[in-house]
Amino acid sequence: METRKLLLLVALFHVFSSAILTESQSMIGINYGQVADNLPPASATAQLLQSTTISKLRLYGADAAIMQSLAGTDISLVLGVSNSDIPSLASDPSAAANWAAVNVLPYVPSSSISVVSVGNEALNSGDPSLASSLLPAMQNLRTALSASAAAASVKVSTVHSMAVLAQSDPPSSGAFHPDLAASLTGVLGFLRDAGSPFMINPYPFFAYRSDPRPETLAFCLFQPNPGRLDAGSKLTYTNMFDAQVDAVRSALDSLGFPEVEIVVAETGWPYQGDPDEVGTTVENAMAFNGNLVAHLRSMAGTPLMPGRSVETYIFALYDEDLKSGPTSERSFGLYRADQTMNYDAGLAKPSSSISNTSPSQASASPGWTQSAETCVPVVTVQARVDGRPMQSVERCYLPSAVGSPAVMSLLFQYVAVMLLLT
Repeated sequence: METRKLLLLVALFHVFSSAILTESQSMIGINYGQVADNLPPASATAQLLQSTTISKLRLYGADAAIMQSLAGTDISLVLGVSNSDIPSLASDPSAAANWAAVNVLPYVPSSSISVVSVGNEALNSGDPSLASSLLPAMQNLRTALSASAAAASVKVSTVHSMAVLAQSDPPSSGAFHPDLAASLTGVLGFLRDAGSPFMINPYPFFAYRSDPRPETLAFCLFQPNPGRLDAGSKLTYTNMFDAQVDAVRSALDSLGFPEVEIVVAETGWPYQGDPDEVGTTVENAMAFNGNLVAHLRSMAGTPLMPGRSVETYIFALYDEDLKSGPTSERSFGLYRADQTMNYDAGLAKPSSSISNTSPSQASASPGWTQSAETCVPVVTVQARVDGRPMQSVERCYLPSAVGSPAVMSLLFQYVAVMLLLT
């Protein structure tokens, strides 16, 4: 009898720990921007990705070499349809069928394609004609994919900027722009019926740039801060990422689409910028992305959606040297083109050999430390700026919601005790 109980406890622990690890890691993806002339071969990129815990890759087009290189791996793909292709896909079902035939059908099921995003921030692109074309383009592409058994499970969605919201602060007041409501209602109906996600690009970096106070920086970097009470929901927010995601949740709910899931298609922080670009430092980029990864792994969720992390794609895998605009636009990459790290966000597998950082850059190592109440993930920040070492500091995220590993651990202990008592 005692042996049976012991075996049952061991099996339960194995299932519990495996499920938590798998689910938390599967929430983390990365964007692969290709506005550059120095990117490594697709095979090298595939090798790099497999040396990390990243399980999802978002492309802004449909790169055959990348798709082939990731065939047979556990890394799933989000493909992109360019904004310029939306009108033709909307007006001609055969154009949608041809897009699917060229960019999806030859690669499935050996390559795992989870979503095709029709356009990127199309509703705020400055081209008003895209608003009326977006939904029919999505419908035609979905019909084309559904005609193939191998591609029938591929979801169709589109990616939005936070500019689709007219109100986001406090999160409970989140609402879409009235002039976009008609277009969004049709798109959201499509997403609900197809079981596809609402994809959004929240950037706490831009929120800090518009309000560059020290307390705002701590709030944006998941660092200790007093928190912000949402008077509407009576919930307290300890970081900007959760606040932005929950503002989107409130907007979806208020428009009548509570069942539509949210995916964060882009978020990130530049590690350098022009002299007038506030907050663009290696330390801040490492703190944001490292603590974001710890937050997602904790499975704490957001105040409105506790106990589960939102699928999130970090921007970006590599620097993009051909991007125009300020220096920050070319400085979001976790890796350089030679595949060395700009800084360590805690995504490399422990056995990874591709984890080198430049001596002049930063390193971070995620770990676990014991607090008075629970074990909490830690990102230890060590940085060098202009050759001068900075003091090592710890950036901690404290998971507390139901569904986080800490709370689930208590649940496991309770179940174990109950088994032992029976």
